[in-house]
Amino acid sequence: MITPPSFNDNSNGIANHRLRQIFKGAVGAIDGTLIHACIPLDKQVPYRAHGRGECFQNVMAICDFDMVFKYVVVGWEGTSHDSRILTETIRDPNHNFPMPQNDKYNLVDAAYTHTKGFMAPYRHVRYWLNDFRSGGRARGREEIFNHYHSRTGNVIERAFGVLKAYFPILKRMPPYSFGTQRNTVIACITLHNFLQKLSIDDELFLQYDDEDIQLDNDDANQNQIPSTNNEFRKADKCLCNNSETKNCKSIFVSI
Repeated sequence: MITPPSFNDNSNGIANHRLRQIFKGAVGAIDGTLIHACIPLDKQVPYRAHGRGECFQNVMAICDFDMVFKYVVVGWEGTSHDSRILTETIRDPNHNFPMPQNDKYNLVDAAYTHTKGFMAPYRHVRYWLNDFRSGGRARGREEIFNHYHSRTGNVIERAFGVLKAYFPILKRMPPYSFGTQRNTVIACITLHNFLQKLSIDDELFLQYDDEDIQLDNDDANQNQIPSTNNEFRKADKCLCNNSETKNCKSIFVSI
């Protein structure tokens, strides 16, 4: 039930016509979320995300624009940066990461680097939806682009929201072995996909299908500091001037 995305389909599933035209090559969104974990006392330090007393595993996932998970990596320490998880996953051939092909890309937030196959927002410019809710409408091309990007890319946060609402075990994991805890996350995501494909009018999925839904902090991204990965810096500068600017311009062509 967790099947990799297709890069040959020209229909990306974005419901909003304008957003679908702006992000024509988008196949999904990537993000990480913290899942509660029970860790032996002598191994807890790297799992205590953001200095919290509790332990978490960081789970990275890709979902499509129907909130169906297409790829998942589990078991990383809670303090691991989202960008590092993505980089190490791509490097390891055993993970079979579905690298976007044919000018396709995944939407990623400010925790990741903008590079081929991964479209990030403009940095040092408002991005998060809550910023626009509290600070007024977007102004200028870069803010407008970021607002559209955030509206489209937050599907992954909403998918995590449904997942945790359906399966409270992910918020308070029993003291299983860590291998069992990892498998529990995968099982819950598999059931999530089954329910989404089976229950078209499911109340939870309909609730989280609203892009304006107020998400709990646990459902939002946990590692929002931009990546400083040296491997991506040169590509970041080049592609930020090409892909983002191209898509930014397309917004104003479509308005």
